[in-house]
Amino acid sequence: MAFAAASLSPPPPYYYSLPNLSPKPLLNKIHPFSLLHRPPIFRIGGGLQLQGRDSLNFNLFASVTSADLLLDEAVEKTQLPKGDTWSIHKFGGTCVGTSERIQNVANIIVKDESERKLVVVSAMSKVTDMMYDLIYKAQTRDDSYIISLDAVLEKHKSTAIDLLVGDDLANFLARLHEDINNLKAMLRAIYIAGHATESFSDFVVGHGELWSAQLLSAVVRKSGSECVCMDTRDVIVVNPSGFNQVDPDYLESGRRLEKWYSQNSSDTIVATGFIATTSQNIPTTLKRDGSDFSAAIMGALFRARQVTIWTDVDGVYSADPRKVSEAVILEKLSYQEAWEMSYFGANVLHPRTIIPVMKYDIPIVIRNIFNLSAPGTTICRTAGIGNEDGYRVESPVKGFATIDNLALVNVEGTGMAGVPGTASDIFAAVKDVGANVIMISQASSEHSVCFAVPEKEVKAVASALESRFRQALDAGRLSQIAIIPNCSILAAVGQKMASTPGVSATLFNALAKANINIRAIAQGCSEYNVTVVLKREDCIRALRAVHSRFYLSRTTIAMGIIGPGLIGGTLLDQLRDQAAVLKEKFNIDLRVMGITGSRTMLLNDMGIDLSIWRDLQKEKGEKADIQKFVQNVHGNHFIPNTVIVDCTADSYVASHYHDWLRRGIHVITPNKKANSGPLEQYLKLRTLQRQSYAHYFYEATVGAGLPIITTLKGLLETGDKISRIEGIFSGTLSYIFNNFVGARTFSEVVKGAKEAGYTEPDPRDDLSGTDVARKVIILARESGLKLELSDIPVQSLVPEPLKARTNSISDITSAEEFLQQLPQYDQVLAKQRQDAEATGEVLRYVGVVDVVNQKGTVELRRYKKEHPFAQLSGSDNIIAFSTQRYEKQPLIVRGPGAGAEVTAGGVFSDILRLASYLGAPS
Repeated sequence: MAFAAASLSPPPPYYYSLPNLSPKPLLNKIHPFSLLHRPPIFRIGGGLQLQGRDSLNFNLFASVTSADLLLDEAVEKTQLPKGDTWSIHKFGGTCVGTSERIQNVANIIVKDESERKLVVVSAMSKVTDMMYDLIYKAQTRDDSYIISLDAVLEKHKSTAIDLLVGDDLANFLARLHEDINNLKAMLRAIYIAGHATESFSDFVVGHGELWSAQLLSAVVRKSGSECVCMDTRDVIVVNPSGFNQVDPDYLESGRRLEKWYSQNSSDTIVATGFIATTSQNIPTTLKRDGSDFSAAIMGALFRARQVTIWTDVDGVYSADPRKVSEAVILEKLSYQEAWEMSYFGANVLHPRTIIPVMKYDIPIVIRNIFNLSAPGTTICRTAGIGNEDGYRVESPVKGFATIDNLALVNVEGTGMAGVPGTASDIFAAVKDVGANVIMISQASSEHSVCFAVPEKEVKAVASALESRFRQALDAGRLSQIAIIPNCSILAAVGQKMASTPGVSATLFNALAKANINIRAIAQGCSEYNVTVVLKREDCIRALRAVHSRFYLSRTTIAMGIIGPGLIGGTLLDQLRDQAAVLKEKFNIDLRVMGITGSRTMLLNDMGIDLSIWRDLQKEKGEKADIQKFVQNVHGNHFIPNTVIVDCTADSYVASHYHDWLRRGIHVITPNKKANSGPLEQYLKLRTLQRQSYAHYFYEATVGAGLPIITTLKGLLETGDKISRIEGIFSGTLSYIFNNFVGARTFSEVVKGAKEAGYTEPDPRDDLSGTDVARKVIILARESGLKLELSDIPVQSLVPEPLKARTNSISDITSAEEFLQQLPQYDQVLAKQRQDAEATGEVLRYVGVVDVVNQKGTVELRRYKKEHPFAQLSGSDNIIAFSTQRYEKQPLIVRGPGAGAEVTAGGVFSDILRLASYLGAPS
């Protein structure tokens, strides 16, 4: 079958407009070029033979016309200036996506004060996809390719009408229509053949860059500036390198650039991105991110001062801002850092874009065309940043990048150890199926090799390996070829990592504290990056955890508050008042994701507005559900760290601590029930807490806001030996006995304490001594004693007839009844006070931990008036630690021990201690 292609006959040779020549007037006014109007001229033979649908071959060849020879003889060579006078700009498709944006780019070019500038442009936004779609439709014989081509024509036609007038508009539209007609003929040929070669595809797709370059150069000239167009296929020569890549021929490209410039010298050049030619003058493209690559190649050829890549973001972020909202713009990156980050999925630059400029130390600047005030990110030889005092304050890790949808392949067996060529055979099999190995990890024992590949390729890889090693598997030399799906890679990148000890330790510690397990690790000897493989569902949480740990963002903690009563409500108010200061000065972001009481709860995925939390609880509160509450607080993958703050005195809530810690949820509480409950449960809880990376803080269980637990732990951890702990642990009972003086009766003081808000709603809860006994058992267990609460003898101050018992109809059940009948028993305590005063002593209700004799007691004791316990006032607590170091003079801790403010403050202090442990600066 044969057909004529008369419409593809070559046009007359194109003559450049140059001095000393007499070109046609129209060509002298413009600098047009098109695919069929450019030297060398590509012609499509007038009669093509079609031999089968896969055998259509267009004979593309270069022709040196007589005009070219005339030019070579007539043109006086113009020396190409190179060096810092040139700046290279690259504008992507988004930057030239509309007529308004093209005008904006033209304004930037005109205002650039560089002595000389070369501007590389991509096709208008979406045009490259439209051109590929044309080829696909033509190949599949979809007649709608004609309508799609009309849409391409209309897009550029309307843009030109918006931007140009007069001859400029007429000339552009004439070239546009000519190109479209030629494309129709070419697509028709592809339609008939049902196939398009790579060269023909590249030829068709390249029109988008040509049209955008023509439009932009015309707009620049319209502003009064001199400007010429460059079809980079006249300059950039590349050679295919396999794997859908090309290598620039810099020597030949430089030679062609010299020739091109001698014929088109100008201080402003608009050049096409993405497209190039082979050494055989066959049109091709620079493949992925080709326009960036074009700009870098031009930067190297011109030895430019810098290459600016204009995009729609403010620069390179320390992490994907869609995953880490606190990601920051990096002021500088080294070439190697940018290379590593781009390889691992960061939206920086393709690694090959960096190669051309590295040789000549040409910086690349990433800038936002929509935010000209942003300085952007500079990629250069060194990336050190110092402050005004000369101190280097940057983190050793510059940024983090992730790759999702991976699978790990683990080849394992004792027969691998010491056998040369095993790894070679493994990766030869992987190569045979065309899979891309993202990461490799092998232990020195050579017992196993594991590597990561895209999940879509893992089945083919597994089949190839099983086929290649079938004999070794059957013989037992290999034990397994295991596939671990649903993985992601997290890479930490930084040039200073190599010279900073402990970076890997910090990275792994941050992941551990976020309760994230690592499946594989890889690190090159350059130490520019440390790569870990994780479960896919853990990736975002891991990214936020490590990002926070290296001070690149705030330490963010998702919080759930249980019990918004007196203490919990006060804590929420304290969090509200301090939130701004914590963010600004301490880099801590505490987000309350849930508040729950026994009946209603308030949830919010982004964090509750604490300025109106009480109103929100009334308006939007839902039925309390502890499981749903915890899931909402802990299930936010964008926040790596979770803490539940239990402000109740509820045993049921305390029973959940073990499960929460096991799930990696930190727990902070003033609730004494867990640490004073059954010994077996307590030991199980503490064992889990020591084995996991979840923190369990309970300072406020003993001394409200006083550092009792911290002090005791500090003594024990530093090797001191505790002999005795004695103290007034109840702020309520401290207040009562500090005021039980003179003629005042005991019942009168108790009533006053309740009215002042120092007691529980039922004062018997304080007077029974149970609360003090719980504090004693907590301290006893912290000191190493294995005691149950029932092992502590407690002297109750509630008269036996007034104790509440539910099995008798004569019980005194209400607090009011208790206070009414308490005066009947005043005489007992009045007699004890008189006896103490007669010997110069006072009464104090104390708890004692006798570590030497392994016991504890809670009772009313007498102390000399010179004793520290006798000199308290108000509701102060006081605790004396007698130790090996503090044998003659006990270590005293004294301060307020009751009240919502100080208790909430103690809980708040534990929250900030947790933030510090998780990476917040101290």
